[in-house]
Amino acid sequence: MQIDGLLLNESQLDNRLNKSVHEQRSGEFALLLAMLSHDVLDFSQFHLPKSELANTQISEQALRNELGAGPKQVLAPEQFDMLIGEQNAFRLLSGGLTDIRLRQCLNPEPLTIRDDKCHVPLNVIDNCEPAVRKRYYTNNSVTERPQMDAAAFYDGLKDESIHQPLYLATA
Repeated sequence: MQIDGLLLNESQLDNRLNKSVHEQRSGEFALLLAMLSHDVLDFSQFHLPKSELANTQISEQALRNELGAGPKQVLAPEQFDMLIGEQNAFRLLSGGLTDIRLRQCLNPEPLTIRDDKCHVPLNVIDNCEPAVRKRYYTNNSVTERPQMDAAAFYDGLKDESIHQPLYLATA
């Protein structure tokens, strides 16, 4: 069984899953399922033609009220703040973990101290599946290569000083 590239969804397998079930090859079936992407957004049913939504003017606050969600948790503070959660140690001693959870639900702290929405730490990217890493690197890759001045490069090769052997100065 030869598979080229990354397996993202079951449509790439054609009828191999079906054959492995009918031929009672449970090992192959388990292997094929394990090789598929674990990200739900990679499944075939999420790549259907898109249709227009009837009402696109629903605000986030209206949805939060309708669903009964709590206050929005900010990603990062507007100004750099290294003291996020500094009172949690005191709250842990006085009220316990339930006090910290209650305060987090009522007034959520920012998730990070860095205010850069496009920054993803490398340890997070390294922890992702290969399909997610590939998607991240293709979306964030440098598309423009720096231009090279070929004439200046070849003129530099004609310079005799670079062809001379290096001599170490002994002092």
